[in-house]
Amino acid sequence: MVTLSTKPLTERVEAVGGVVDMAAYENAGGYEAARQAITKSEPEAVQGLVKDADLRGRGGAGFPTGVKWGFVPKGDAAGPGHKYLVCNADEMEPGTFKDRYLMEMDPHLLIEGMLIAAFAIGADKAYIFLRGEYHESFKQLYSALADASEKGYVGQNVFGSDFSVDLVIHRSGGRYICGEETALLNALEGKRGQPRTKPPFPPASGAWGRPTIVNNVETLCNVPGILKNGVDWFRDLGIGNDSGTKLYGVSGRVKRPGLWELPIGTTIREIIEEHAGGMQDGYKLRGILPGGASTDFLTIEHLDLPMDYGSIQAAGSRMGTGTMILMDDSICPVAISINLQHFFAQESCGFCTPCREGLPWLEQLLIDIEEGRGQPGDLELLDGNAAFIGAPGNTFCLHATGAMEPLLSALRCFREDFEAHIESGGCPYRERGH
Repeated sequence: MVTLSTKPLTERVEAVGGVVDMAAYENAGGYEAARQAITKSEPEAVQGLVKDADLRGRGGAGFPTGVKWGFVPKGDAAGPGHKYLVCNADEMEPGTFKDRYLMEMDPHLLIEGMLIAAFAIGADKAYIFLRGEYHESFKQLYSALADASEKGYVGQNVFGSDFSVDLVIHRSGGRYICGEETALLNALEGKRGQPRTKPPFPPASGAWGRPTIVNNVETLCNVPGILKNGVDWFRDLGIGNDSGTKLYGVSGRVKRPGLWELPIGTTIREIIEEHAGGMQDGYKLRGILPGGASTDFLTIEHLDLPMDYGSIQAAGSRMGTGTMILMDDSICPVAISINLQHFFAQESCGFCTPCREGLPWLEQLLIDIEEGRGQPGDLELLDGNAAFIGAPGNTFCLHATGAMEPLLSALRCFREDFEAHIESGGCPYRERGH
């Protein structure tokens, strides 16, 4: 009886104890899923497998991957010209480092996933849109891509078939907004990294006006395992309603900050207490940003929630990238709000007035409260303006909405801390020596 992996994303890294090169990847059955798909299957059949497996996008939105692939026009309906596959490897969400791990440690897994995805949607051009600061990721991907090209796994007549695909690494100039797929496509084309009007959506009109699919690194890395081990295997990996495993991360004052591949639906408590080792001695957990900096705070009452899309959404937040940022009892909620709003204000593309002008204004109001210049009524000002700026539809894209989620939830969950700043004329945490 064949034992199927329960850690398809990290099993090779654990077996090798380091970076998985071409020899180690092939010894573990690497590129066989792509070979079988490209030489013995039809694109529609591959799409169907991924759809049936219920692989949801791991970049944050959680949209079903197979359904997304199915939006690409087929055959003559697409008209003459290229079709594109783009891997979103920009990973600029604060607190997130899962994609970097995959690219640095098992780069061939991403390349194989992209080969299969490109075949499934009929793409002949593929790009890895890589965060510019990810120098080690670039090094490993560049080397892996050269090895794959030398073996004929990428380029013309892949595996001796009629399918050909060029795969290029594009190093981003940077900006958080390029994590939004249409801003990413503008940047890829050499334009300003600014979101586009939708519709049309990228599967119909994306890069250079041609059908384009944009998928996250972790999403694409799940594809080879689905084709190799089957739909039922992948669905059975998850706990609850979602399928597969998930790379969960924890940063903050825990004993073992890091990253782990676990069944999707693992509880917050298990991730923090068992895998991250619990809080460091002398610190207590107060708040949790469950999926990066642009998600709503959860509190200790949510520890037993499963980390899946539906459960976290029902609790009033988003699973996002699945990489938690923890706030302990030594951290001032006003100070952490300033830090987050400074980031979002700096990263605004500047197109919309509420985002361009509103985010720096909110940051300054928070600074005034932190430094003892807060006035009665300031919290109501924060409430009203943050709700307006963060309301979907008041800005062109969802950058401001994401920026307001941690602020509005901090005001809701830790309001007594904000009130204490105004009442005492400064930050109580400084008086405690924190």
